[in-house]
Amino acid sequence: MRIGMALNYSGGFKESVAELADYEKAGLDIVFVAEAYSFDAVSQMGYIAAKTERLEIASGILPIYSRTPTLLAMTAAGMDYVSDGRFTLGLGASGPQVIEGFHGVPYTAPLGRTREVIEICRKVWRRERLSHAGRHYTLPLPPDQGTGLGKPLKLINHPVRPRIPIVVAAIGPKNVELTAELAEGWEPIFYVPEKAADVWGPSLAAGKARRDPELGELDVIAQAPLAIGDDVSGLLEFGRPAAALYIGGMGAKGRNFYNDLARRYGYEKEAERIQDLYLDGKKEEAAALVPAELLERMSLIGSEGFVRDRIQAMRESGVTTLNVTPLGATHEDRVRLLEKVRELAS
Repeated sequence: MRIGMALNYSGGFKESVAELADYEKAGLDIVFVAEAYSFDAVSQMGYIAAKTERLEIASGILPIYSRTPTLLAMTAAGMDYVSDGRFTLGLGASGPQVIEGFHGVPYTAPLGRTREVIEICRKVWRRERLSHAGRHYTLPLPPDQGTGLGKPLKLINHPVRPRIPIVVAAIGPKNVELTAELAEGWEPIFYVPEKAADVWGPSLAAGKARRDPELGELDVIAQAPLAIGDDVSGLLEFGRPAAALYIGGMGAKGRNFYNDLARRYGYEKEAERIQDLYLDGKKEEAAALVPAELLERMSLIGSEGFVRDRIQAMRESGVTTLNVTPLGATHEDRVRLLEKVRELAS
């Protein structure tokens, strides 16, 4: 089981990167860099590549709408080059609030676009002359949509690897099915191992039935806050605002994927009330209604025995990469947490 960690993108970036060398020594395998509506992830991942030696680097995630499929492929190839083959391309659809609100691009056909983006990226990395006639992307551009001068081109440089790993962030049934079919890895959010088979099992099975054996086994990446001790249960409360933001505020009524997930987990009434309160501006009241059971089940916060049991539950549910957020007060505390979770996961 690999150990991953998401790098904070909201400030102190260079200071966080300076600490990665210690995390590498402590057993960290992969670092994920988000791209919401902060600094772009690519410049930061290039900086990480220059400051680390062994650590794998993943975008967590690059939205499929804010770059052309070909630019996503070029970016991944460039990142793989500067990192000496340590890059993973994390993709996701994000949501209409960010895509339409910040990028000004229509949030349409996330499923079909994801499929075509993956197909185009792999063609680029194989250095094929790029020709793609899809429902959402056509390359070269047809004459009636441009000057008519477009030609099928191939990547000039030879990539370090002809197939860079792709991870897709997905929680909806059809998107999870597509991910299990086409991607090397799957990154859900709010992962509860006891509920995974009920919520995603049929989608994973359907996708894997069409999976190319050359892709290998699907890497399942589960996120979890991490704290180990006999007096750390209070740290679960730090997860309330983020959970309320996603369940309540990341979308509108009837168009919130995270709210849908909470309902599928069995928290229908709580999800509805959290959303009503959050959209009404009552964020603290919404956070107070996030079920304590949900916070506990998707965390690694508790005694050493509890964390060991939760890791085993994750493993038995199919998790192969633990993407942890160590909740230590100091850098030294966070290093010790990574060392401990590495030991427990081994």
